[in-house]
Amino acid sequence: MKINDLKDKSADELKGELDKLKKEAFNLRFQKAGGQLENTARVRFVRRSIAQVLTVLNSKAEKV
Repeated sequence: MKINDLKDKSADELKGELDKLKKEAFNLRFQKAGGQLENTARVRFVRRSIAQVLTVLNSKAEKV
């Protein structure tokens, strides 16, 4: 996901995206522990996406 796409979203949409990403990260951790994880790069991508969403949320909170 591009950072510019995140900046265009509202705070509620960003919170929904954050919940979705956290659930995916949770599932990926279980797959990794069980030895079923096929795409290991996805873990890194999801972690970075969570960080990007949190960064945009915090910057929006500072502006208000």
